[in-house]
Amino acid sequence: MPMPTEERVSRLVAGLVAGRGFDLEGVEVSTAAGQTRVRVIVDSDDAADLDSIAELSSEVSARLDEADDEFGAYRYLLEVTTPGIDRPLTADRHWRRARGRKVAVRLRPGVKPPEPGLPTAFDARVGALDGDRIALVVGGKRAPHLVTVALGDIERAVVEVEFSPPGARELELAGGVATGRPPAGADAAELTAHTVAASDSTEGTME
Repeated sequence: MPMPTEERVSRLVAGLVAGRGFDLEGVEVSTAAGQTRVRVIVDSDDAADLDSIAELSSEVSARLDEADDEFGAYRYLLEVTTPGIDRPLTADRHWRRARGRKVAVRLRPGVKPPEPGLPTAFDARVGALDGDRIALVVGGKRAPHLVTVALGDIERAVVEVEFSPPGARELELAGGVATGRPPAGADAAELTAHTVAASDSTEGTME
């Protein structure tokens, strides 16, 4: 009995996800202790509420259940959830949605930092995206100021977990937090919301 592949699940659910106004950020298929888990990760410009996630989960589950010609009778546990807080920023939409958030940035080898004295790996707060360049607030609460970096010069950028609010000037320079996103420094609440969404799973059979 074949195991459903991440690529095939992505093709099956992409239309449903887009129809609900979400972006499909990834699909993970894993098996542990005899249990197959299908995890569908979605996001949108507006913060996803649990009701929307639950409705999408029901539609995705029904679509996978119809896929008997490809997968046969295969029991699985479905999770439809939003990305974790510390996910890497790899697309323009990720940067837009992360505005106001603190990120750990690592530049590509050979790329010069945007200002003298700044290392090639540094913390910053995400500002506005302008074409292929991102504004970043560096200097922390004591000396916040803006620099800009070409997205192509960034090897890796990951949103960092924060439990205390940023400085007012930091947030002002960043242009505030992206619309529909929780305030910076409120990650305890966001972690709880994400866990609730992830636990809203559906057990089904692809048959």
